[in-house]
Amino acid sequence: MSQSTKPQLPSRGVAELLDNLVASEGTGAHAHVKSGALSSGPDAMRNLADAVHFIGLLHGRYPGVVDSAARKAVDPISRRWMEEAAQAFAQERAFLSRIAAAVGPVPSTQGQAQCEAAVAAQRKALDMLAESDRHGCAVGAAIALTLDWRTIRVLLDISAQRLDMNTPRCTLPDLRDTARLAADVADSPAAERAVAFGAQQLIAQHAGLWDLLAARAASRAHA
Repeated sequence: MSQSTKPQLPSRGVAELLDNLVASEGTGAHAHVKSGALSSGPDAMRNLADAVHFIGLLHGRYPGVVDSAARKAVDPISRRWMEEAAQAFAQERAFLSRIAAAVGPVPSTQGQAQCEAAVAAQRKALDMLAESDRHGCAVGAAIALTLDWRTIRVLLDISAQRLDMNTPRCTLPDLRDTARLAADVADSPAAERAVAFGAQQLIAQHAGLWDLLAARAASRAHA
């Protein structure tokens, strides 16, 4: 998919567009995740610990993307989905916090302050996205987060299992309900573009986070 911030919308529908965006550019498609650096090898646990802490910096605070987007939801379908997603993410934040506490301190890496500042800037960008008044933009970001989080959750589960922690069930909204919401919100060409834009920007921020984590892993490997 093009990296343009003005996504081209094919006729297959916004729900499939979002699925393809996450599959092609989301967490599971990133080279750092696909390389096995987080799942095998002598540095896997350090890399996982690094990921846990930085995911926490991006998504571990309240209000998050879904919470902010929920305040924009006015129709019953959006509100019902947003409430379910917000409750699920409250549980996900708690799980993330428990893992971060158990895994220990952030792995020592050169340029720590600059890395944290970069993620703080990403957090601000996501806050602005989730608070957008453009109809469909905040919903697109929230949907993309719930879709991409499924892969992130696999990594969190791996971390928890290595720490002998219980892994609670993920209660994110059903994929069919999520697809239905995307279609309902994208009720005009302008709304479709806004939904796609919000989703693409969220996924771009995740890709930037994984780029940063990959660079940090490489820095530690060559230290």
